[in-house]
This record gives sequence, C-alpha cells and structure tokens, in this order.
Amino acid sequence: MEKTPITTHISKLTHEGRGIAHVDGKATFLFGGLPDEDVTFKYTHKKSNFAEGDVIEVLQASSQRVTPKCAHFSLCGGCSLQHADHALQIAHKQSVLLEQLKHFGNLSPQEILPPLTANIWGYRKKARLGVKFVAKKNTVLVGFRERKSIFLAQLDQCEVLDPRVGHLITPLRELITTLSVYQNIAQIEVAISDAEVALVFRNLKSLTPEDENKLKAFGKQHNVLIYLQPGNAESVYLLSPESRILNPESLLTYTLPDFDLKLQFHPMDFTQVNSEINRKMVKLALELLAPTKDETVLDLFCGLGNFTLPLARFAKQVIGVEGSDKMVERATANAALNNITNTEFYTADLSADFSANNWAKQTYDKILLDPPRTGAEKIIEFIPHWKAKKIVYVSCNPATLARDAGHLVKHGYHLSKAGIIDMFPHTSHVESIAVFEK
Repeated sequence: MEKTPITTHISKLTHEGRGIAHVDGKATFLFGGLPDEDVTFKYTHKKSNFAEGDVIEVLQASSQRVTPKCAHFSLCGGCSLQHADHALQIAHKQSVLLEQLKHFGNLSPQEILPPLTANIWGYRKKARLGVKFVAKKNTVLVGFRERKSIFLAQLDQCEVLDPRVGHLITPLRELITTLSVYQNIAQIEVAISDAEVALVFRNLKSLTPEDENKLKAFGKQHNVLIYLQPGNAESVYLLSPESRILNPESLLTYTLPDFDLKLQFHPMDFTQVNSEINRKMVKLALELLAPTKDETVLDLFCGLGNFTLPLARFAKQVIGVEGSDKMVERATANAALNNITNTEFYTADLSADFSANNWAKQTYDKILLDPPRTGAEKIIEFIPHWKAKKIVYVSCNPATLARDAGHLVKHGYHLSKAGIIDMFPHTSHVESIAVFEK
C-alpha cells in the first residue's frame, strides 16, 4: 500500500460523512474531506473495487469547512462531521433522507419539512462511556472508541456530552485510577435529567468500603448521583447520595413543558439523548398527527410514554405498545403521575406476530410509530387492518424508513411530508419524521 501522500479532488460526501474521490478509476472514501476540496491523503485500506484513506492536508478548503471544537476529533469515533459547518451537516442529512426515500421506496415527499434543530454542543444527555486500564500506557481510559477501532480513545473531555459529564472525563479517569478495582470497571452509563446527573459504574468486582467512600466523595464534589452495577441491568442500585436511597428506584425526571408533563425514568431506561430536540420533536409530531377528542390513537414502540402522554392531552384515547414489561410499567406509572386516565399500555414483541393481542384487533384513527433502527416491517404488514387515516413515523434510520414507506404506499398511503431531526449534531446519524396519509 502506497505510503506517499496522494493529491485528489473530493466531489461529495458518503452517507456516513466521508469525502468521495476517484483515484485510478476507483471510488476512494476519505475521512476528513468535504465536497469541492483538493486534498492530499494516505490510504488506510485498499480493496478491489474501492479504497479508504485519511486526509492529511487540505490544499483548497471548502467555504463550509470549520475548525473542530473537540481536540480529539481526528482520533475519537464519536463524531465524524465536526469539520463541516452546521449548515452543511443539515443539508447533507436532508440529502441522505431524500436519496434513501428515492432509492429504497421510489418516493419523494410532497412537502419537505424544515429541519428541526437546537443547540449543537453539550447536547447529549445519554451515553455509555467505555472504561479500560491500559497497561502499556499505565493509565485508565474513559470515553468512546477510536475511529474504526475496538480500542478506547484517550480523551480529556467531550464537547457533545452535556458539560456536566463531558468536562468530567479527566476527573473520572483520575478517580478510577485510585480504586482498588481500577482494572474491573467496564463502563459508565450516563443519564442526565432536567436537574440531575446519574453515573452508573459497571463494576465486575466488588468494591471495598474505601472504594465506595471515594465514589461517594466524588459524587458529592461534582453533584452527581452514583450507582453501581455488579451484574445485569437489574442489579443496578444507588450508592449515593444517601438522602436519595430512601427512594427504592431513585428515578430521574424530565419535563415536556408544552404539555404540562413530568416523566420519570431510571438511569438504565431508554430516553432520547437530546432533551431539547426531544421537546421540539414531540411538539412537531403532535402538530403533524393533529389528534382530536373524538379519535383513538395507537402509539407503537411507546417506551415510557414520551409521545403517548402528550397525545393523551388531545385524543379520546391512546393505546401504547412496547416490547419491554419494565417500560410499560414505567409508562403506566407516568400516566398516573400526570393524572392521565385515557391511556392503556401493553407489552408485545412488535417484530413478531402480535395479531392475537386484543389491542391489535381494534381499529385506530391515527398511528404514531417510533421504531428502532431495524424499522417496522412486521407492523407495516398489519397496517391495513387498523384503517388509520394518518400515520406519523419517527425514524432513526432513513434506509428502513424508506423501505417501510414503500410498503405503506402499496397499502394506499401517500408520503405527504418528511424532514430531518438534528438529534445528533456532528455525527452522521440521521433522525427523521414522515407523514403518511390515506
């Protein structure tokens, strides 16, 4: 493989945010490059039909190139687009969505929705930080993996994490180094509510009383809740502060002020990583679905009620369905917490045959879908039975959204609106929302 730098021109971006060049008649994907740039690069991989490389010098820069805010951008695999200004990031993600809809579903929305955006730094409220003692470096690493590697990057701080944790990376490394079990902390789960920060330490070995005291002191110093996880997710328990231990689950809380709602969650529960965007997303989804007091709405993959409970403020009844018993319990409790009585929640595997369930035998006026990356293919097969006149589909994968959209069209729906939701700035992740109508 050539080690001599090669000069080339970049024409556009791949879906994951790498520059595309053509060298010796072969598509070459370059990390760190932007459209309309002349660069020099070095190969990292060469295959028979494509190659990969890293930009080492920008000879002619794009007007949309910016200096990455994070000092670890070139090393850490958490972000891939910090060198592109936000306007380019948004335009790129919108083009990815529209290309995927066309490619997989042969569809174009009648209306492209304005992109949903918010603060682009310090936005991330949920994360899993890897932890590893590296003997060769004689140090503990805390953070995310290196780009295209199984190894953890050596980070001092993270600019996309909420600064209450993003600026704690170095103190966390120093703390773990002092523990007797410094080689047996596997990860730290981060969960941040509107007012509190929770850190769940996955300890593969029991802590000594001195270790626990150090963790408690750290929690008090930095105003964070400290949890331990000695086994599976069910083993998580609160270590400090002691004043919170009186609450058996010690739940965190986030609010949806537009709907006068307070939702409780455990640090290990799934919640959206970007709370500011989540509030805007929920508001937009309800505006698009427009439920009324004489309508029954089905909310699939409902989680702890993030969409269900706002929908209940306007609909006659909302049925929420989720694959996890624990989340269904949480959603039911959140409905009670907010004095909402027109919701029902059910547990069902939505990737399998759910037709025998009573909720599945009903009809619905409108449907909200918020599936995982694999999409909602099994559900789409069942859509005609429910006879809904409108569907709002919130997606974290434009490819599976496009696939499912193609099936919905075959069932008599048309794609009236679609647009992107900037849930993960500086990454190639594309969150989107689409409206299908009879």
